[in-house]
Amino acid sequence: MRILIVSLAAIAIIAITAFKPAKGLNVTSSAFTNNGMIPTKYSCLGQEASPPLTFGDIPAGTKSLALVVHDPDAPMKGGFTHWVIWNIDPATPSIPENYKNDDEGLNGMKQKGYKGMCPPEGTHHYHFMVYALDVKLNIDKKTDKAALEKVMIGHILAQGDLVGTFNKSYK
Repeated sequence: MRILIVSLAAIAIIAITAFKPAKGLNVTSSAFTNNGMIPTKYSCLGQEASPPLTFGDIPAGTKSLALVVHDPDAPMKGGFTHWVIWNIDPATPSIPENYKNDDEGLNGMKQKGYKGMCPPEGTHHYHFMVYALDVKLNIDKKTDKAALEKVMIGHILAQGDLVGTFNKSYK
């Protein structure tokens, strides 16, 4: 019994020390502040252009950045994903408005690229989640949020989240 307790304690210590939490990555936009309203131009009521983003505190050893824009308030199971993108060059710590990349996956409409905010009612929260990775990804162009999150396991050096809000009545 004593051996079992000692073994379980050793396993617990190894598990706790083996997984270091990812450090914070700074994500900002010149178009909106954290927890602020996203301008209409980035929504279904506007141009549906992706907003500009800037990344800071990118750790040494980062080979690529990945981005997921997700609305957990959407009225469907798991929310709605607006954008899935990977292999953003960490040497360029920003992406411009209406950014396009060869490595864009499928949004919640099963389409490649950015899909503007379009909540059916009320104010929704949009998470711009950025991940610093220790690898460049070579994955299928039909990758969605779940598949990207799965392939990133064990490769995340840091992550950050910028939250914007949107309501169709906002002008």
